[in-house]
Amino acid sequence: MSSHLLSLAIWVPILGALLVFVAGSERRATARWLALAVALAGLLVTIPLFTGFDRTQAGMQFVELSPWVGAFRINYFLGVDGISMLFILLNSFITVLVVLAGWQVIEEKQAQYMGAFLIMSGLMNGIFSALDGILFYVFFEASLIPMYLIIGIWGGPNRVYAALKFFLYTLLGSLLMLVAFIYLYLQSHTFNLLEWHQLRLDFIPQLLIFIAFLLSFAVKVPMWPVHTWLPDAHVEAPTGGSVVLAAIALKLGAYGFVRFSLPIVPDAAHYAAPMMIGLSLIAIIYIGFVAIVQADMKKLVAYSSVSHMGFVTLGFFIFNTLGVEGALVQMISHGFVSGAMFLCIGVMYDRVHSRQIADYGGVVNTMPKFAALFLFFAMANSGLPATSGFVGEFMVIMGAVRFNFWTGFAAAITLILGAAYTLWMYKRVVFGAVANDHVAEMSDINAREFLVLGLLAVAVLAMGLYPFPFTDVMHASVDNLLRHVATSKLL
Repeated sequence: MSSHLLSLAIWVPILGALLVFVAGSERRATARWLALAVALAGLLVTIPLFTGFDRTQAGMQFVELSPWVGAFRINYFLGVDGISMLFILLNSFITVLVVLAGWQVIEEKQAQYMGAFLIMSGLMNGIFSALDGILFYVFFEASLIPMYLIIGIWGGPNRVYAALKFFLYTLLGSLLMLVAFIYLYLQSHTFNLLEWHQLRLDFIPQLLIFIAFLLSFAVKVPMWPVHTWLPDAHVEAPTGGSVVLAAIALKLGAYGFVRFSLPIVPDAAHYAAPMMIGLSLIAIIYIGFVAIVQADMKKLVAYSSVSHMGFVTLGFFIFNTLGVEGALVQMISHGFVSGAMFLCIGVMYDRVHSRQIADYGGVVNTMPKFAALFLFFAMANSGLPATSGFVGEFMVIMGAVRFNFWTGFAAAITLILGAAYTLWMYKRVVFGAVANDHVAEMSDINAREFLVLGLLAVAVLAMGLYPFPFTDVMHASVDNLLRHVATSKLL
């Protein structure tokens, strides 16, 4: 069974979604419970990936290889290392929470809503485990479709505009990635990603391939200045859509850098590092200031995601172990914290139907349990020690200081900015006297909402207090990656 765990992680949610469509299209209760069962099954089949993982090995594990299109040497080729395995677990965990979060909120086309998230979960697992270029591209492009439908059908008033902007931005970059894949195939006569890692390309082709990858993955992260689709998509997406977008979809671009850009074109990556570091610092600092002035809570958290993901790209391009591991830890942590922040905003939106900070005030008086959990996640978003939000950022700052003191100093500024925009929003929304009748009528979180937020709180606290299981899993793979990048360097 262990040799097919990755296939199960991909196809259990996708085939389960088809079952939800058929059995739950007329019965909402059936759709909900069936979707939850499928999501839990999808999570359970990924747990042996962690428990059975050999932490001493840097190579791919749980490998599956079957011919797909023999004429072009395209294979159904799956495998995970210490870098990718954690994201499959994160994705499957978040999917369970998203199903629970939409339990009572979604009233129309509930089976289709649940099924879209399950399909997306399976496709995301495919992206993180694909070791064939075309297989990766198919999963990468296919994941756009369910998110496009989630925003376009269940989103806000401007949902069609936001969905189209999201789709076009990401599709355009992906086409350039496909061109790079075709060039690599012509050079190697294979789409095998591991063989691409061994290619020795001249500098100019490397640079052009790096640019193609950059234009594809930077949009997904999203890096400044191609981040403008993200606030629109978040504001219009339903709560579950925002959670998956922030917790999982943004990680695809960063994963692309560490899986494709660094090992395949290392010389170009070193050459472009100053530019990538500069863009990352702009995202960290400038977008932090942009977040401060937002009046919409979702937009504020969306911009904070751009700032936090700036740490990820910064960590990758300083080329040391602390930086890369810190960036990967930050990706996992951001999945927990940003997902929790969007769920908290969703809890309030379900009661008041507004995301404007000015429409709230004094929420702690009517929702004390919610206010306590929201405060915890706000602190984690600010990088409070003992939360997961601190660990990744601290590791990246330490790695940046080793690389260059002033780079680390500039990155550390965001710890102040993160606290400023997050806690100022929290103060205006939660503290003070009850602001209006809508706030006065708000009821505290129910058992289902408490369960969803409580599970995320446990994850954030556990990772903050004891990050070793996460860093231990990735250490051998990160060291192997950095050795490969260093020995391939020709400059």
